[in-house]
Amino acid sequence: MEQVDRTKIFVIDDHPLFRKGVTQLLKLSANFETVGEAGTYDGAITGVKQSEPDIVLLDLNMKGTSGIEILSSIKEFDPSIKVIMLTVSDSPEDLLQAIKTGADGYLLKDLEPEEILDNINRACEGQIVLSSELTAVLADALKDNNQKPRRSLSAFTEKELAVLKGISQGLSNKLIARQMNISDGTVKVHVKHILKKLNFHSRVEAAIWVSENNIKL
Repeated sequence: MEQVDRTKIFVIDDHPLFRKGVTQLLKLSANFETVGEAGTYDGAITGVKQSEPDIVLLDLNMKGTSGIEILSSIKEFDPSIKVIMLTVSDSPEDLLQAIKTGADGYLLKDLEPEEILDNINRACEGQIVLSSELTAVLADALKDNNQKPRRSLSAFTEKELAVLKGISQGLSNKLIARQMNISDGTVKVHVKHILKKLNFHSRVEAAIWVSENNIKL
């Protein structure tokens, strides 16, 4: 029997009962393995560095720190870790700030448990995960923000355009690598160059930018 390669998840929230609830929820799926939890900045950063998770579920508003501060630190030392905000805030400002800081998704805590699990599974596949009511909010916010600075694909290499196409289709690095017959590591390098050239901090921003501007790749 083939062993399931489970996705490692770290939970960060300053409410112990909520952390326990999320941990119990994740146990319902054979795809996930909870590798740690924390309720403070120091505990979060130390725990994430030690456990090397694939995905971090992160609260936005926390006592003594902020989810944005933790998100920024995680992305600084390992941009490949997917970070999904799990919060009560549906504020457009909070949503945009999280995405611009590098969040790979933004889910509201009032989602049904099965919806949370489904969204985490989609994130594992490289897809953008947002609570449905926030998709239009983010698109509008990015559209306004896109007026400055002007972005162009003129300096992109052929392979970077191919990787950007994969990102826009919601493909994971692994699937993009398979399609292009290159390594996961090479895809990561291309993603880094793409985000730098577009002046974005996350692949979520890049994917929505491609979609909203009807860019053909």
